[in-house]
Amino acid sequence: MTDILTSSSTAQRGTVQSNHLLEVRDLSVTFPQPGGAVTAVRGVNYHVDKGEFLGIVGESGSGKSVSSLAVMGLLPSSAKVTGDILFEGKSLLGRSDKDLSKLRGEGISIIFQDPLSALTPVYTIGTQIAEALQLHDGKLSKLAANARAVELLKIVGIPNAERRAQAFPHEFSGGMRQRAMIAIAIANNPRLIIADEPTTALDVTIQAQILEVLQKAKELTGAAVVLITHDLGVVAGNADRLAVMYAGRIVETGTVEQVFRAPSMPYTIGLLRSMPNLATAGHTRLVPLEGRPPQLSNLAPGCPFAPRCPVAIDACLTTEPPLIKINDDPLNASACLRVAEIEAGQLKRGEIYPVPAPVAAAERADVVPENVMEVYSLKRHFPLSKGSIFKHTIGTVRAVDGVSFEIKAGQTLGLVGESGCGKSTTIMEILELAKPQTGKVIINGRDVATLTAKERRALRQDIQVVFQDPMASLDPRLPVQDIVGEPLTVHRVPATERLKKVADVLELVGLDPSMASRYPHEFSGGQRQRIGIARALVTDPKIVVLDEPVSALDVSIQAGVINLLQDLQEKLGLSYLFVAHDLAVVRQIADDVAVMYLGRIVESGPAEQIFDNPQHPYTRALLSAVPVPDPAVERSRSRIILDGDLPSPTEDITGCNFRTRCPLYRLMDETGQERCRNQDPEQRSVNGSEVACHHAERIDLMTPA
Repeated sequence: MTDILTSSSTAQRGTVQSNHLLEVRDLSVTFPQPGGAVTAVRGVNYHVDKGEFLGIVGESGSGKSVSSLAVMGLLPSSAKVTGDILFEGKSLLGRSDKDLSKLRGEGISIIFQDPLSALTPVYTIGTQIAEALQLHDGKLSKLAANARAVELLKIVGIPNAERRAQAFPHEFSGGMRQRAMIAIAIANNPRLIIADEPTTALDVTIQAQILEVLQKAKELTGAAVVLITHDLGVVAGNADRLAVMYAGRIVETGTVEQVFRAPSMPYTIGLLRSMPNLATAGHTRLVPLEGRPPQLSNLAPGCPFAPRCPVAIDACLTTEPPLIKINDDPLNASACLRVAEIEAGQLKRGEIYPVPAPVAAAERADVVPENVMEVYSLKRHFPLSKGSIFKHTIGTVRAVDGVSFEIKAGQTLGLVGESGCGKSTTIMEILELAKPQTGKVIINGRDVATLTAKERRALRQDIQVVFQDPMASLDPRLPVQDIVGEPLTVHRVPATERLKKVADVLELVGLDPSMASRYPHEFSGGQRQRIGIARALVTDPKIVVLDEPVSALDVSIQAGVINLLQDLQEKLGLSYLFVAHDLAVVRQIADDVAVMYLGRIVESGPAEQIFDNPQHPYTRALLSAVPVPDPAVERSRSRIILDGDLPSPTEDITGCNFRTRCPLYRLMDETGQERCRNQDPEQRSVNGSEVACHHAERIDLMTPA
């Protein structure tokens, strides 16, 4: 049984009745642009009740953040806002900035995505928290405000809060800055907290800490939370209800359990199937969402998702569907003309998006399982200097501190770890193809330290790289044919042969060769990354270094790029060094995994062994922190929360460099702890993994919280 949800008519502002803490009614936001107005939010309706946790998800450009800024009254003055926003029954639209300033922080507070740009760089953290307190309580003394600021820093888990309150934002790590933002957000006990992508730029271990702090803040203040994110795993573990946005409007809403178990909008179904899932990754191929979101400045008639929808019918191209209630449930609705067929099982959810077929056996390359890359005891230390005129060394940055691994032909090694652990420095040392500071790098059986300049140039054809940000790594002034063909120009390949090779490799990565004359800005993010992959493949390399190749892409586009990389590997026999912080993506693609911490590999082995039975406490903590996009699984899991952030590589930590954060270290007796403090652990075989831990055999003592 279905019926259409209609927008509520907007009553006279200031006298509107609402039983909800926050109610957004038929909200639309339009921005004037030289080429025509852009309606970023179109007819959005949702509500949040006291103490409730609402998750709003969607891809980049779906209107998530604009709708939250509209609630806070933080849109630019040029924006045209229609509809209504009710907070505690009172309309927020049309109110003076003075009224809204009083409401911000005390009634509604916001946690922004980038804390470094949200915090004022010239004031200490404590001063900024105290300012938020005194702004809403004129009777509060400076001394009392500073004391309360320290107390708030303690609540959000900042160590040495008294000292840290005197620090400036640049002296905090990313995770600590986000904690400080949460402290400011809860300072005045708001009734509603809007968290706009609060964990997007953070490592998974820090993300787990921040989500725990956010839940704690919700419990302490009794506030409702609106969490805006693109990560369905984060929503699965925290939210009560979910709203999915696409092309500026909500296309599905319901309880988290309902939407994840039985999504009724093809976009939501595709979004869930395109996400790598730590619990299932590696056992089946991902299902990509073909195409890209529409341009909001030039929306075609009908359903905005129709050009990407595998079950679209003619009516979808002419009629934009309203939100339709499912089974008379006021909380569960979907904007799809075929929702009744999906609910009745006439359109089976698992068959709407077919799983892509693997590469046929006849197309697979024959690979001899020999080492194509060997790295032994690689070190890269940098002097830490002080002084602008008379510089002197005051320490050492141990960016890479004795890394060893091997990669076989046709295999993928996933190199994982938190930001700052040395992953990028490791690959740059390898790609330089020069004599390393310490250690040995062997590519295709050749020691790079012994190569002449001519031999080094020739070897560069065998090892190529795909960078993290496709837009930043492609020259905007050059057409695609010149970008992709540049490595061939460097290696003096004739022009006619070069053009043919560029066309062949573009076709190989799924791009039409006729697009070769276009420029990077004319392509979507996924297409730009395919161009980057084409450039890497144009010299017929044996090894491709992939530096976070999908982290800058939306999840629906990410799946297609991962599938492409797997297909290319099977067809061409490529070897990959895959650097990433997303462990679910690594499990999807890697044969072997090496886990880095502070410049060292602390555990390595076959991917299945590392993910199913990790033997190092750091690996176990990393895996426990990865959110799984399944509420039933996610809410039954426990976390191993690591204390604090990754130490600086300049710190001289004696013994095991993980002991300062290690949960297993704290469970050892004095003798065991003394060994960790005084002896640097060597890698050794434990249950199928190579592990640098003195107490790996006792790993099961470490149980999640």
